[in-house]
Amino acid sequence: MLWACSGERNAPSEKEEERVETIADLGALPLKAVDPADNPSTPEKVALGRLLFFDPVLSGNKDVSCATCHQPEFNYAEFLETSIGVNGVGRGQSRRFVDPNDIPFVKRNSQSVLNTAFNGLRNNEEYDPASAPMFWDMRAKGLEQQALEPIRTLEEMRGNGFHETGILDEVVIRLSKIPEYRRLFAVAFPAEQSPVSQLSLARALAAYERTLIATNTRFDQYMRGDSNALSTGEKEGMNAFLVTGCAKCHSGPMFSDFKLHTLGVPDTENRKESDSGADKKYGFRTPTLRNLRFTGPYMHSGKFATLDQVLMFYEDIAGGKLLNPYVKEGQVDPLATHMDVNFKDISRIVEFLNTLNDDSFDKSVPESVPSGLPVMGR
Repeated sequence: MLWACSGERNAPSEKEEERVETIADLGALPLKAVDPADNPSTPEKVALGRLLFFDPVLSGNKDVSCATCHQPEFNYAEFLETSIGVNGVGRGQSRRFVDPNDIPFVKRNSQSVLNTAFNGLRNNEEYDPASAPMFWDMRAKGLEQQALEPIRTLEEMRGNGFHETGILDEVVIRLSKIPEYRRLFAVAFPAEQSPVSQLSLARALAAYERTLIATNTRFDQYMRGDSNALSTGEKEGMNAFLVTGCAKCHSGPMFSDFKLHTLGVPDTENRKESDSGADKKYGFRTPTLRNLRFTGPYMHSGKFATLDQVLMFYEDIAGGKLLNPYVKEGQVDPLATHMDVNFKDISRIVEFLNTLNDDSFDKSVPESVPSGLPVMGR
């Protein structure tokens, strides 16, 4: 639904399509994230990862940090259709490319880092944080693997000055030359003979990102036994969410089945080429529905500014309307075409989705970073 409604490409059976999900198919988040066995969290790792997250020294031109596209005030996402990474300046909607420019926009809408510590979490299934699916196309597993991908990517952080096979070596050399980082890595990874390394960089960033969680929404409170946490209207919205078929893809504690689905969402106009997704069949991973108030615009292309527009898109799909000319009728996932979203349901469902917001997460930004560069980049 937000939305990309399968790792399996088999069409769902009639029995699967006809089944109406219940509240038991949803779930409250755990209060804490689980660490992978090879990267247990420590305060020292988290403190180091926090500085690295906000330090543009990790980018090729030293102008972009992780926080450039994952801003605390925007739920660790940002309020742009698709991001401007390398060779950009400014914040939020005022961000623009610097002239001259030969860097493209980032390919897809910036997904929130908040609660990615729970990616892959499903009801009644064993959870392994090291295999958690990451990105719209699920090209990485686990936060440790995810952490280094933007640094390697041309338009996100790498820029033209370095090849993707050499940029991480360059970043490690830079960090090794900064006395404060040498000290912090040695404290965070005392058993390592060479504490400043690509692996330690990934582990520190991942340890910090696992602290960025929001687990006390009013929906979570309701699922933990507080029947008064939701209003009558919000409960009606939850029922509409289930009955219309939204939970066929948006289920479990993260409101995602973490599978690929083809919907035919319009492409962003920020890129010349059409984005054919992970499987070249326009499949994108179902995103979480948590904290949507802070993470618009929506979908992988960022083409929908409001939740109402997203739900109207699903109404269009069920009515046979296709909005992406590269996606044909037979390609669209039957779980989406068989949904029963009507205009009368939209406001009630949006009312329920707003119970999935929790604004009590850590938004703190370091006053400075060890490189001496501007915090968060230009």
